Formats: sequence, structure tokens, C-alpha cells
Amino acid sequence: MSHISKTLLLSAGLLSLLALTACAGAAPANVQQDALSQTLSPCPDSPNCVSTKAPATDTEHFIEPIPFTGSAADARQKLLAVIAAMPRNEVVTNEDTYIHATFASLIFRFVDDVQFVIDDAAKTIHFRSASRMGRSDMGVNRKRMEEIRTNFTQAAVP
Repeated sequence: MSHISKTLLLSAGLLSLLALTACAGAAPANVQQDALSQTLSPCPDSPNCVSTKAPATDTEHFIEPIPFTGSAADARQKLLAVIAAMPRNEVVTNEDTYIHATFASLIFRFVDDVQFVIDDAAKTIHFRSASRMGRSDMGVNRKRMEEIRTNFTQAAVP
């Protein structure tokens, strides 16, 4: 192998490592702001985001919220148990009515930010799940949130 080929191979490897490391960086500014205000930002135009706060007519982004019975504290504990049972997650913020978790993909460790707002008055958990990078997520965020809804509905209160 020539010196130029080795240099190109090493450069490509370093760029790949840098790109993968960038995927696990800090949460986007809108997610950090949402944590402070305990709200959910709108989804961007890209199809790699779902939110209960999107207009119902926006079929690309809208997803139904999670209903609950009982107290908000019980719903929060139940939701945290559901999240903990899923692979490659980390709870970043855990407040009374707000949870921010991240989920990493299996191979490339791409990070998705998932935020939950527990509305005790409406007995509803609103959420937003979005990829940090790229345009398409091949439906991963929607599938994950449907799985969380199903697991939450079937789980007993911890």
C-alpha cells in the first residue's frame, strides 16, 4: 500500500470518528431551552421528528399523546421505568413534569432527543422525539414513541 493510500485511509478513519463523536454532543439549543421552560419546540420541516404538539393535520409529524390515570408523580415513575427498560438511553433531565432522554442508534450511535411533558390537569403526557442530525430517520422516532406508548399503557405503576 502506498504512502498516499495509507494517508487517505487514516484521514477517512479520523473523519469518521469525528463525525460519530459529533453525533453524541450536547443537546440542540431548542431542547436546552425547552428544558428550562418545560415545553416542547415545534418540529422542523424534516421528517425525522414527531410531536404531540404538531397540528393533527400534519400527518408527517403529529403523533397522539399518552393518556394516564392517577397522579402525575405515578405517571412520571411509570414512564421512567419504561424508558429505563429500552436500550441505549440516558435520562438527561428528570423534573416533576418534564423528562429529557436521549436514545442512541445501535451501529453509528446517532442521537435522538426525546422530551416528555406531563400535564396532570389533562392526564396526558405530551412528547417530542427528534434526530439531532440528518433529514430522514426511516421512521425510527415514530416507531420508538409508539413502543413507549404501548409499554406505558401495559405497564403497572411501579
